[in-house]
Amino acid sequence: MPNDADTPDPDAPTQTPGASPTPTDGVPKGPSSETTAADVPGTDANNPVDETKTASDSGGTESGQTAPLTESANVDSDAAAGSADIQVDAPQGELAAADQAAEPAGEEPTTGAEVGAASPDEMGPDATGESYAVDMGLTLGGGRAPEDIAPPPESMIRGSIDRFGTAMGTGRRKTSVARVRISDGTGQFSVNGRDLEDYFSFVRDVEAVRAPLERTEMSDNVDVWVRVEGGGTTGQAGAIVLGIARALQAKDPNLHGTLHHGGFLTRDERAVERKKYGRRKARRSFQFSKR
Repeated sequence: MPNDADTPDPDAPTQTPGASPTPTDGVPKGPSSETTAADVPGTDANNPVDETKTASDSGGTESGQTAPLTESANVDSDAAAGSADIQVDAPQGELAAADQAAEPAGEEPTTGAEVGAASPDEMGPDATGESYAVDMGLTLGGGRAPEDIAPPPESMIRGSIDRFGTAMGTGRRKTSVARVRISDGTGQFSVNGRDLEDYFSFVRDVEAVRAPLERTEMSDNVDVWVRVEGGGTTGQAGAIVLGIARALQAKDPNLHGTLHHGGFLTRDERAVERKKYGRRKARRSFQFSKR
C-alpha cells in the first residue's frame, strides 16, 4: 500500500529546479546562484536578442544588446535640413540691406593685407611718425588735440636786472646773506672788496663759488661783485652760490635748465636748531636720577 507522504499533491504548484522560489510578499526575486545560461537572454543560441529594441525602450543598453542607429541618423539629417531651410527661406533683400547698414557709408573696408602693405619706406623720406600713424589709421593720444594740453609752467626767476643791464640776485644760507651783481666783463670776482682767493682760505669754498659760472661757461664773460655778511665761511659760500645762480638766470633765462640740473637754484635750508629756554643746548635735557 503506498505511503501518503510519497504521493505528490496534484494541487501544489510545480517548481522548476534551479529557479528562484516564489516570493511570499509579492516582490519578484532575482535569479539564484543556480541560474543557468539558458535563463539569461542573449547568452544562448536558442534565445536570441531582439536587435530592433532600442536603448530607450529597455532603460539603457544591456550586455549583448545594440541600439539601432537609424533613428539618430534621421534626427541629424532632419536638423541639417531644418537649418538649411531657415537660411534659404531668409529674404535676400533684407540680408543685403543689413550688410550695407553695417558698413560705413563712403568708405571701403580695409583688410589686414592693405594695412600691412604700407611702410615708412614706401611713404617717402619726408614721412614723419605722425603722418605714418594717420595713413595707417592709428589714433595716438586718445583723440586729444595738442592745443588742449596745458603747457608746462614757466620757471620762476627770482633775480632781476636794473636799468644799466646789471643782473642782481640774493642768496641765503644759514645766517649768511649774499647780494650779488653780475655784468658783462672779463672774469673779475670781488667779495667785500677783496679777491675771491684772498677772502676764502679753503679751496673747496672757492671751487663751490665758481661752480655756477664754470657750469654755464660764463667765467670769462662776466664780472661778479659780491657783498656778504653773517655766518661763517661755509654759510657765506653757500649764500654766494645761490645769489650767483639767481643772477645768471635773470641775465639769461636759457640757462635755467643747466642751473637747475646742477642744483644751484635750490636753497639749502639746513640750519642749526635753536637753543631752548631754560636748557643748556637745543636738545640737552636735565639730568635724570631714578633714585
